[in-house]
Parts: sequence; structure tokens; C-alpha cells
Amino acid sequence: MCLVLGLGLIGGAVAGAVINHGPRAARPVADGSPEAFAKARNVWRDTPVDQLFPPTVEEKGGGPGGADRSWTRIGVATPSGCAGAFDPLLQRVITPVGCVRLLRATYVDSTSSTVTTVGLLVTAGEAPAMNALNQRWTAEHLGDRADLLPRPVAFPGTAAASFGDRQRGSWDVQVAADLPFVVYAVSGFADGRTVSAPLPAAKADAAGATSASAQAGLGYDATGLASAVDDRLHAAVAAQLHPTTTPAGPEKH
Repeated sequence: MCLVLGLGLIGGAVAGAVINHGPRAARPVADGSPEAFAKARNVWRDTPVDQLFPPTVEEKGGGPGGADRSWTRIGVATPSGCAGAFDPLLQRVITPVGCVRLLRATYVDSTSSTVTTVGLLVTAGEAPAMNALNQRWTAEHLGDRADLLPRPVAFPGTAAASFGDRQRGSWDVQVAADLPFVVYAVSGFADGRTVSAPLPAAKADAAGATSASAQAGLGYDATGLASAVDDRLHAAVAAQLHPTTTPAGPEKH
């Protein structure tokens, strides 16, 4: 796996990650300068794959009804460009910030019933472009649109062997305003069933939601894994930009 991922995504393995998410406060890491963005943009080369995409992720109270949730990584895709990784309209939305590299991994939950692909898009955009995309994403509620979905990564011979576009049940896209990154996750059922009306994580997690995606906790899968990777990404960037105040691990809320 390390050979496939290339130089920089090697060594320094971490056994797993335990995240407890509450309200996510603003966490400015970079000062918005081109120099800071350039350093942050190279973090993926210098950070071990197991640090960005831990082999296991646990979230206390991160499931329906406050149940604990855990996921196991079943595959890591080769770092790539962005062609074919997003629905066409989503590809158009993110085009202004560019695509330097796309990193992706797929996880299965502890019951082997749901699968989730989490992605880290390293953009070419500087602070003004990222801030504009972040504001547009929020103001236009683009995260609620079912025609703006990231695409999953299937791995033959695993629980995600049948994980394709028609199996997408929920998703979460997190656009950074202060860093050149977009983190996302898209979830579905491990048995390959199709979902006719996928729900954004915020709606799938809402109290009283009765769809199969909501009851299966697909929104919790998407948000939990996207947020876990985003936390670890911020920790890695902080360690690179501020080495004298290196954090011990991902931020906990």
C-alpha cells in the first residue's frame, strides 16, 4: 500500500483514531498567505497515510440515538486527479479552485452493513478562491443538492465491491475557507442496494427522519468520517506550519 501511495505517505503508522465531535469551532491554521497555502498544500506528501486515513476510526456517541460508531478502512486509492471523481455539476462548482491531487479511502462500519468513501481534495486555489467557494457553498446550500455528489471508490473482494453511484445514500462535503482543501464523504449500503433518493447528512441525521438511509445511520457515517479526516488534516497542517506548537493528535471537540 505504501508503495502505491508514493513518497510521503509512508511510515509513522497510527493504530487508529478516536474522535468525539461536538459543535465545530473555527480553527484558523494558515494566515492566508500564498506561502502558508503552499506549505499546507504539500502536507499530503509528508503525512503518513495512516495518519490522514486511520486504519480504524471510532466516534463516541456518533451514531443514531447517541450510539458509539466505528469504521475500519478496507482500501486506499492511488492518489489521482479529479477526473470522474465527482458528479458533473459538482465538478463544475469546484473547478475554480482547481485540483492538485485527490486522496481517497473507503471504510466499512463495525456491522459490515454500510460503506463510506472519504476524500481529500488538494486544491490549487489560494485564500480568496477558497473563501469564495466556502461562502458560495454555504449561501447557496449546495451541500443539500442531490446533483452535487462526490462519487465512491469500490474495492473488489471487499464489502465495498458493489459501491457505485446508484448506491450512494448520504454525503457530507466540507469546504475549507482557510486552507486549500475540500474534505468529503459519501456513504451507502454494503449489500449493493440502490438508493433512489439520497439525503445530505444533515437531513439524514435529523430527528424523525424515517428513510432507510437515515435509519441505517448513513448520514452519521458520512459526517463522522469526513470530520475525522478533516480534524487530522488540520492537525497535520498545524504541525507543519507551527512546528514549535505541534499538536499531539487530531483535534477533539
